[in-house]
Amino acid sequence: MKTINVLFALLLLNSCANAQDIVEAGASLTLVSEEFKFTEGPARDSEGNVYFTDQPNDRIVKWDAESNTVSDWMHPSGRSNGLYFDHQGNLISCADENNQLWKIDPEKNVTVLVEKFEGKFLGGPNDVWVDPKGGMYITDPLYKRDWWKDREPEVEKRRVYYLAPGSTQLTIVEENLIMPNGIIGSKNGKKLFIADPGDKKTYVYKINKDGSLYDRELFCEMGSDGMTLDNKGNLYLTGNGVTVFNKDGKQIKHIKVPENWTANVTFGGPERDILFITAMDAVYTLQMKVKGIN
Repeated sequence: MKTINVLFALLLLNSCANAQDIVEAGASLTLVSEEFKFTEGPARDSEGNVYFTDQPNDRIVKWDAESNTVSDWMHPSGRSNGLYFDHQGNLISCADENNQLWKIDPEKNVTVLVEKFEGKFLGGPNDVWVDPKGGMYITDPLYKRDWWKDREPEVEKRRVYYLAPGSTQLTIVEENLIMPNGIIGSKNGKKLFIADPGDKKTYVYKINKDGSLYDRELFCEMGSDGMTLDNKGNLYLTGNGVTVFNKDGKQIKHIKVPENWTANVTFGGPERDILFITAMDAVYTLQMKVKGIN
């Protein structure tokens, strides 16, 4: 009997360790606004504000962390989708109108970083992550848009590309996926997570010094639209609400969101402890115990 009790206690401890207490006690999901058509691409600036996209309405919207209010920041926005801030405070945008990658400075001046790959239109850059060196990883799935009136994507394969610091040419780092979408890397720049919702899987890769990828491993049997990481190594995937996996790929939390689809997620606020969620026509926040790293 004593052996059984000890075994039960060890199992209980292991269960508690897996079920991390990541949400602030008593916190609940808070609706910030539902004045949009489809929200996507949240990215945190250096002050904790979050910029996100309302792609059907062709605008980038800013959430002010201090006042908890939203306001249009850029309209039109090149049909921006996924966003990420580089190390100089520029907003990197997957500008879907012309299948490009943009750099938008704080004064809203636009520089086209990527226009084509080997002379061909991309499928439509969807999500982007900037590594510690300033290189950029870009997912390029294909979701045909109404605004592509006289143009069809010309790159046949659905890939993940890398834009090295200072380069104007993309390099292919992964093309053995069905429909790559969400992407995020570790703070030290040694690991990269790529979601393939077309195959309902998320993979983790190691990153070489030149930005290429190796040692691909299946992280979990779930794809994702967007994703983020916290300071405990937990990975947050989206789709049906927000599903959280620990660093070993075990599910530890599911955050219900009262919308048909949850597109993306990041950590905002001055302390990076507010989970900011984009879902359908709305955006939500949730106070967390953990903090974001990106």
